[in-house]
Amino acid sequence: MIQALAFNHQEEIISGKKEYSRILSAAVINSHFRQMLLNDPVKAISNGYNGEQFDIDKEEKVRLSTIRATSLADFAIQLSQV
Repeated sequence: MIQALAFNHQEEIISGKKEYSRILSAAVINSHFRQMLLNDPVKAISNGYNGEQFDIDKEEKVRLSTIRATSLADFAIQLSQV
């Protein structure tokens, strides 16, 4: 039972990191998305990019809403700390 819970938690972490990678990739590719991400991360993530949605739950969105960055590099640093 404990192993199953630990495994599920680890899967959630890996899944979240994949989504963060997708978000950062979209921000690198598209300046409009990047600016929206810097100005309002939750709105940008909720809107998605190019028809794609990001699989980010409410708790993660709350954490992401605390990010205040002026550059994508600064955003990425703060993202790694939430």
